[in-house]
Amino acid sequence: MTEKSARAGSPPLVARVLELVAAGRASSRTELAALLGAAPSTISTAVGQLVERGLIAEQGTQSSTGGRPRKVLRLGSTDEFAVAADVGGRHARVGVVLPGGTLADATTVPFAVGEGPEVALPLLADTLESLAEARGRERLRGVGLSLPGPVDPATGTVTLPSRMPGWNEFPVTEWLEERFGLPAVSENDANSMALGEHAVRPPEQRQSITVKVGSAIGTGIIVDGRLYRGAAGVAGEITHVRIDAAGDKPCGCGNTGCLETVASGATLVRELSAARPEIRSLEDVVRLAKEADPEATGAVRRAGKYLGEVLAANVNFFNPDAVYLGGILSTLDPLVAAVRSQLYEGCHPLATTHLVIERVSLGANAGLVGAGQAALQHALERTLATMSAAPPAAPIRATRTAR
Repeated sequence: MTEKSARAGSPPLVARVLELVAAGRASSRTELAALLGAAPSTISTAVGQLVERGLIAEQGTQSSTGGRPRKVLRLGSTDEFAVAADVGGRHARVGVVLPGGTLADATTVPFAVGEGPEVALPLLADTLESLAEARGRERLRGVGLSLPGPVDPATGTVTLPSRMPGWNEFPVTEWLEERFGLPAVSENDANSMALGEHAVRPPEQRQSITVKVGSAIGTGIIVDGRLYRGAAGVAGEITHVRIDAAGDKPCGCGNTGCLETVASGATLVRELSAARPEIRSLEDVVRLAKEADPEATGAVRRAGKYLGEVLAANVNFFNPDAVYLGGILSTLDPLVAAVRSQLYEGCHPLATTHLVIERVSLGANAGLVGAGQAALQHALERTLATMSAAPPAAPIRATRTAR
């Protein structure tokens, strides 16, 4: 955002200021001005509006490189939280997410996605409700759900999921909001992972690609510090990029030769189990690869090479600060090494000079944190919308929502 577009008091600027403070990416007016490219006076006006309404508070001071000490900015109420879940095929990772990406009370619970939303969601909601009650239900501000399939961000519905029978066009977000009476968010798992990892990375890493490599392959893209969805909400679908090594292998999308047919976890299980019946799951493949089994290790390394080939084209085009690898296959050194090698081989040297290529630092919790962060941000946006429509006569608490 430039000074020309960052006008004092404009809703986009106020929303962006609140978002950066909520995510823990800025804690002073100086940092906000640097991140948003706006004049200090413009930032001060926006911060003043948020302080007046109790959405942001200023406390204490922090050292500066010169001049007066800087006041520290924080959310008006730091004890508020979201409950969230990162859903897989058989289990869900659930927990409490606080502003800035702090995670508490995280645990794994059974979740049978194949039983459909009418059966699976009520059980999951009961678990999330228990987490909220234990922490203080009155401070709950939102609910976030990360799902292993495409999600329409405009409607909060699952759209054409290949591994979620019975979920197509189910209004997940609407169901959650009715169940909890609070703002809710449903998000694709790769996007959630990208949001979670971005929340805990250094502020200067504002352009990134996060790849979830599990049974399927998904990608979340962060552009200028924000999730990029694309025109139809499917940005990052590299799993259906055609690759020479796949030849004419049929893909579930209806095309042939997609990356998924040679690099996904589901493909590794199918190919290895054909000769070795004892291999029944992706966990079996991971276990064998960690035990240095030659066949499993070779298959994982090839998958990393193919993934790296497709990523190289995207890195050359996008020129990100970082590529983060998540999902169960990212725990394997041969895959990470193969991806890294292919990126250095296939990218322009300038694109990799400062490129960070690492596993997600949050590990299995990245998607969970991202879903919670998205829920908190959505609650804040609701508050800002209410604030813009009718400025309150008295300060209100952070993320309070008019329904």
